[in-house]
Amino acid sequence: MKPVRLFQLLSVALVSVGITQAIAQSPQEPTLPSVSASSTYIAQANQSAQPVPQQSFTAANNLKITVKQVTPYNQETDLQILCFFKHKASGDKVLSAIADLDKQLGGVISSLRNSGDFVGNELETLWFVPPSNSIKPKTVLLIGLGDEQTLSLEKMHRIGTVALREAVKLKATRVSFAPGLRDQGNAKLDTGDVASAVIQNVILAYNTEKQLQKQGLAQPFTINEWVIEAGPDYYKQTVAKIEQGVALANNKVATRKPVSYITNRSLA
Repeated sequence: MKPVRLFQLLSVALVSVGITQAIAQSPQEPTLPSVSASSTYIAQANQSAQPVPQQSFTAANNLKITVKQVTPYNQETDLQILCFFKHKASGDKVLSAIADLDKQLGGVISSLRNSGDFVGNELETLWFVPPSNSIKPKTVLLIGLGDEQTLSLEKMHRIGTVALREAVKLKATRVSFAPGLRDQGNAKLDTGDVASAVIQNVILAYNTEKQLQKQGLAQPFTINEWVIEAGPDYYKQTVAKIEQGVALANNKVATRKPVSYITNRSLA
């Protein structure tokens, strides 16, 4: 074979080998497992579908009391109740859940506070219907706590009574309650003790309502569920204290002597 022809054949062979090696060493288009994307989606869906932590108790007159780890703006309810300290001219502190709620409302609560239309005096109330497509609760009730320096468990007992009576007047069958103390920067009282104080008087006031109905002094009406909303950091202690509070209130109802409100004579 002639030298020129041999050189041409060797050149072609070397080029072919080089191309083959280049192809073998070049980065390949990554091939993802066909189930990877769907597996991630399913995992995320399962995570979002996790049941919301909640625990229920049965109070006197078959009133269902539920402690639920949920934010106020995301709770399906007829009536969402929130508590606020007396407005400060220097500005009110609002954090976390309450700040998020007011943002979802378009600033309704802060506007009411800053304008002086809802100051937050002790036991002051204001009820309104949220703007369309803003939050899940159908209506909102604000209850004033008064001066922050005077906060006490005794006051929270009174708040519970007012909350129940307002709910009855509004004919709300599903009620949700958030004290909101931590979300206003106040850590004076234990969150569980606050929830217990409120729920005790809710149960006692509801018993009075049922007695009025029994004697024909009020129209028949039943609250199906009363929800105490608690953040993740306070959920467990709230459940424990609510259980105690329900037991205490149930015992008080059981030992109450029936009284006729019309004649003030015993019904026994």
